[in-house]
Amino acid sequence: MTTLDTRLRDLRARRKALVPYFVGGLTSDWTTYVAAAIHAGADVVEVGVPFSDPMMDGPVIQEGALRALGNEATLESICHELAVAAFEVPIVVMTYFNVLHHFGLERSAELLGASGVAGVIVPDLAIEEATPWREVATAADVATVLMVAPSSPIERVRRIGEQSQGFVYAAARMAVTGRASDVGDAARVVQSVRSVCDTPTYVGIGITTPEHASDAGAFSDGVIVGSALVQRILDGASAHDLEGSISSFRLALDTTAREA
Repeated sequence: MTTLDTRLRDLRARRKALVPYFVGGLTSDWTTYVAAAIHAGADVVEVGVPFSDPMMDGPVIQEGALRALGNEATLESICHELAVAAFEVPIVVMTYFNVLHHFGLERSAELLGASGVAGVIVPDLAIEEATPWREVATAADVATVLMVAPSSPIERVRRIGEQSQGFVYAAARMAVTGRASDVGDAARVVQSVRSVCDTPTYVGIGITTPEHASDAGAFSDGVIVGSALVQRILDGASAHDLEGSISSFRLALDTTAREA
């Protein structure tokens, strides 16, 4: 069991998890947004390592990744900044397998672990091919977080639930990341995960408003908020501006938990 497994199971006993997402290197002061999110009540922060061909990401995060690449952001530079910042909540990196493969799997895992990163999401890494990465990552105490899609058959959900570390990422819809009008198929996806395993399950893709967070928090262990925050940064919002927004998501989740 990784450190992230232990921390998130403990967290589940206390409150719903709030996981804001930021693109590493999007601005020169991007870590100040992470700090603001933690001050606003984030329990985990997801940091995207930009890639030129992001198959899971919609237009907003694609734009953020392109800007970050233009700022010469790399896996190494982002890990260095995370190590300097030494945030007190778990940091989970999201990137694509090409980035890890190019840098070297063992080298990537050691870099992430030494930088204080607690976990990694690799959306284009199939469970059938994940063992080499998962082994070196676990050795570095870096959890490998796997995803369940609305289309995942129950036997595949079982395998993902057994192998996912830290939490299971429940995709609310068959779509790339982006803003949405509701929480889609999230309830059904979370139920499928809970029917086969006890791993904490967080809902992502389309969590746009505090109301969405409240809805998803009623049946999941937490929510991931990405495009809505990245869009605000692209539009020029400061870290202080975002702290207020993230506080509203925190309040919505806490209110849902009290009413349950």
